[in-house]
Amino acid sequence: MSASGASHEVTRAAARWHARRHAGGLDAEAQARFAAWLRASPEHVREYLAVTRMAGELSGLLRGSAPSAATARAAASHGTVVPLPPARTSTATRFRSTLPAPRRHRTAMAAVLALGLGLALLAALPRTSEHAAGHGAPRRLALPDGTVVHLNAESALTTRFGLFSRRVELLRGQASFVVAPGRRPFAVHAAGLEVRDIGTTFDVALRRGQARVAVVEGRVQVLDDAGRGPMLADLVAGQRAGIGYRDRRVRVTDEDIGAMTAWWTGRIVFRNEPLRDVADAFNRVSRVRLRIDDAAAGAMRLTGNLRGDDIESLRAFLALQPSLRTRVVDGDIHVATAARLPPR
Repeated sequence: MSASGASHEVTRAAARWHARRHAGGLDAEAQARFAAWLRASPEHVREYLAVTRMAGELSGLLRGSAPSAATARAAASHGTVVPLPPARTSTATRFRSTLPAPRRHRTAMAAVLALGLGLALLAALPRTSEHAAGHGAPRRLALPDGTVVHLNAESALTTRFGLFSRRVELLRGQASFVVAPGRRPFAVHAAGLEVRDIGTTFDVALRRGQARVAVVEGRVQVLDDAGRGPMLADLVAGQRAGIGYRDRRVRVTDEDIGAMTAWWTGRIVFRNEPLRDVADAFNRVSRVRLRIDDAAAGAMRLTGNLRGDDIESLRAFLALQPSLRTRVVDGDIHVATAARLPPR
């Protein structure tokens, strides 16, 4: 859409909101949508004020120009043309004309400052949005400040951007953040933790029993109790911290940076990971479920690099593990220790 087309659409939207508000008012839901529309852009506020001002002037003009009923009847009986009364000076114009020039100038400046303050207050209001990715459908999205988010399948987060802060809350799953530079601090909250960005690219994942924070570039600080508690980890590129949900125990390891972002391209890389965590990673994106039938199999640690949608390679990889047995039941892959399954 061209710039002029976009501007015309904003004007039409402003006119529709004005008509709805003056026709019968807005219910609570519509009022919330109207407020969100105003907050979306200063241009929306300007156009709505312009439409309101124009509607007021037209209303006043029509009221002042309508001939009286007696004049209209007399004109009809004599077949004459009703002369329109001279255009009336609006109340605002008469008010301005009675003011001395310096006072008119100060009044105009005050109005401009009030409008500017109103626009600034609207811009300062925090804006909250929600984002989710379904099964097998990871997403890449851009936040209002230019930060790029890679949101893994079966994951969700909310963002809240204000004049002085940029806050993200990871509700479930996994997300990576390529943070755009800016004066406002950028923080990710998850499972009672706050991950503070210091100009970086990093990943946050909510796993079984622990949260994991990995730094691809730059540096992050991880604090307990959503930023109000002590610092738990100070990480630089190539480091990953696993933080227990209950005991807040922290384990920092050195990781391959390429492995940290492999899931962006559909690969699942695991190094000395429990099979139950590997199964969770595959089950987010695969059409076939990997089901662990006993705790011993789930605790077995494995290392590999596979595509999330390559089921045959996954089955071949599991078949190479001498202590595991696999079978297909109702289309799903069931895995257990060899002693728990009948011979194949």
